Amino acid sequence: MKQLRIRILAGVFVVAGVLAWAGARLWDSFGTLPSVPVAAPIVLALIAVVLAATALSLRARLRAQRERRPGAKGVDPLVAARAVVFGQASALVASLVAGLYGGVGVFLLTSGVDDARRGQAVYAGLSVLAGAGVVAAAIFLERVCKLPEGDDDEGPGAARA
Repeated sequence: MKQLRIRILAGVFVVAGVLAWAGARLWDSFGTLPSVPVAAPIVLALIAVVLAATALSLRARLRAQRERRPGAKGVDPLVAARAVVFGQASALVASLVAGLYGGVGVFLLTSGVDDARRGQAVYAGLSVLAGAGVVAAAIFLERVCKLPEGDDDEGPGAARA
């Protein structure tokens, strides 16, 4: 499984932001721009919390397994792989969504500031911050589940010399 690349996530963020800014300008010239949902930053923040909690739980279980504590519950490799895939998918979607809200937020701030647009820009900015939190939590989860160097030969079915 390939590791997340910050450059790819940043590229998705920038491209989505530019397209959203251009789309918001076009949409606003024809009519009223749809509002930024209040739930957007809340949902992204919840995803970040779930990813961070998963990473902390797996890290504690892996540490207990490594230290061979009695009664330590091991981590199934398939569970760790699923967690990493969930984190990577969440990071890609969050960078896309954060870019979209970032582009809309920049448009709202530059197109004339009234109270309604300022409020929408705040929600868009909070969505960008929550999206960054999702990306950070996903990267942390990926680092927690990464195998240590040279650990390939020491699996449970490995032959010992």
